[in-house]
Amino acid sequence: MAGRAGAAAGDQLVSGVHAGGGPAAAADRAGTGTRPGIPGLTLTRADFETAYENVRPHVYRTPLLTSRSLSEACGLEVRLKAELFQRGGSYKVRGPLNKIARLSDEERARGVICSSAGNHAQGVAIAARHYGVKAVVCMAENATPAKVAATKGYGARVVLHGNIWDEANEKALELVETEGYTYVHPFDDPDLIAGQGTLGLEIIDQFPEVELVIVPIGGGGLISGISMAVKSISPDVRIIGVESSGAPAMKRSVEAGSRVTLDRVDCVIDGLVVKRVGGNTCSVVSRFVDEIVTLPDEQIFDAMLWLMTRAKLVTEGAAASPVGALLRGLVDAPAGTKTVCVLSGGNLDVEQLRGLSWN
Repeated sequence: MAGRAGAAAGDQLVSGVHAGGGPAAAADRAGTGTRPGIPGLTLTRADFETAYENVRPHVYRTPLLTSRSLSEACGLEVRLKAELFQRGGSYKVRGPLNKIARLSDEERARGVICSSAGNHAQGVAIAARHYGVKAVVCMAENATPAKVAATKGYGARVVLHGNIWDEANEKALELVETEGYTYVHPFDDPDLIAGQGTLGLEIIDQFPEVELVIVPIGGGGLISGISMAVKSISPDVRIIGVESSGAPAMKRSVEAGSRVTLDRVDCVIDGLVVKRVGGNTCSVVSRFVDEIVTLPDEQIFDAMLWLMTRAKLVTEGAAASPVGALLRGLVDAPAGTKTVCVLSGGNLDVEQLRGLSWN
């Protein structure tokens, strides 16, 4: 065994378009692979291939990098899907490209609105600009300044509201009612999930022998898309999700069998800090994700530094969490397992480093 792997009440889940089967001092583990799962959204290989036709012309086919240092450290054969080199600096452009492509002319004419910790904002802004659609983005007031500036740079109007995504989302929904915008959910929309899942198609195409894929979890859109896309082609591939132990909304929801709203979160990583995951994403994760692991923010920051030092890659916190899970021995897999860590983005707020001196 090369390493170790990844664990309270809510409401009814939203069914999808298809019927289908201080941070804690120590990391936490929970299994989902043996659960019958929560009925709801299921997308097919055809759904993801159709989405890829909308997405592929406008995104980079990001590299799948090898890392001898990481492979030796965890005893697995590890490759890194480097979405930090994607347009907008993260995978988040994929979903909106598919979502907006599927809107009616009337929906596009009203303009689109979303709420975001930052990367979804940029993804929506880029996609909207491509289709000539007005975009408004609601972000938390403590959003990373670099992400706010980048979103404005892509042509979107930014509205700052609240301190976490959930509060920014309330503002977005208010503006849908008062201004008539078309809402683009950051993680729980089936068309958006299909777009994010195109990343899974690329992984299978680039590394057909893959046996294990490790993915960050915030609201769950990325891992929902990847898990369904990958397993639609290679059903035996294991999918492991990674959350901050200070915001384990997905883990607790899957345990409970319905969505849980966390009373509080103790996480400062904006791509991971969600009090309540989606109804569709919770359903998908309960059925298609084999395990969920959690680790404290501090250990995720250590993984960011490890990637900078050993792999020469600058990732944001959420993107480093799969590597953190490997480095902390949270992933159970036989030695040499062919593994992909999804490095979901690289939009780090480097302004925090300004004025410091180092070699």
